[in-house]
Amino acid sequence: MTDVLALPLPLIEAAALRERLAAGAPTAVVDTSFDLADPAAGERSYREGHLPGAHYLHLDRDLADHAPVADGRFRGRHPLPSREAFARTLSRVGIDPTTPVVVYDRQGGMFAARAWWMLRWLGHREVAVLDGGLAAWVAAGGGLATETPAAAATHRAYEAAASLVPTIDAAALQAGLGRVRLIDARAPERFRGDVEPLDPVAGHIPGALNRPFKDNLDPQGRFLAPEALRAAFLPLLAGRPPAEAVHQCGSGVTACHNLLAMEIAGLPGAALYPGSWSEWCADPARPVARG
Repeated sequence: MTDVLALPLPLIEAAALRERLAAGAPTAVVDTSFDLADPAAGERSYREGHLPGAHYLHLDRDLADHAPVADGRFRGRHPLPSREAFARTLSRVGIDPTTPVVVYDRQGGMFAARAWWMLRWLGHREVAVLDGGLAAWVAAGGGLATETPAAAATHRAYEAAASLVPTIDAAALQAGLGRVRLIDARAPERFRGDVEPLDPVAGHIPGALNRPFKDNLDPQGRFLAPEALRAAFLPLLAGRPPAEAVHQCGSGVTACHNLLAMEIAGLPGAALYPGSWSEWCADPARPVARG
């Protein structure tokens, strides 16, 4: 018999989540659906139908902080909030350090993975991504709701716990170019510099390798098996440990999808460059590669 109180990590299947919720196992469900081309689209979709009891977190408002910093430095299109601010956001939707959390979206996990990574960045251990997202939930017979739930009271505040995931900033990355395995999650045409729909400069960080995040998924939008993901990422590591790898993308969002894929593959420990290409290319003193 399945132990519904034990949250599968880092992925949970829709059937297992249905069983868990039906059994009343404590679970906070969070919808992170979003569209970079239409920032209001994800919230509209949430209002039209979401998993019962799910709260909504918005990429720009809740999973990023666009407030200017004191030194005026551009931190990328989706800079991280402070850990304290993100803890307050979680408290607002009833999540505290003891809460098992399931995150999902409608985009193959590209935004759910960002929320998963951020919770672990805060030191939160019990967080899983719904494999296949909302589509998998519906395919498994799960119903949808349209009402916004009231937030449950939180009983424990987040303390200054150690992060479960490493990060690297632009200066440290530039100093380490050639010594780290840098993996870029963007589409191949953006990586090569053929097109650039979002940032002012086309190309990639010198030495980066391209692993489009969509390659982590099967045709149904679910993550490939652990052994398939391991076989894909080991050549990129080239014999080095995951701790010597750094993931980036356009703005620190889809890079988290590759980090999640490596976690599924049993290759944890790689770092995120949160500012990613959008921060990197904003400084003309930083080198750019194309092709």
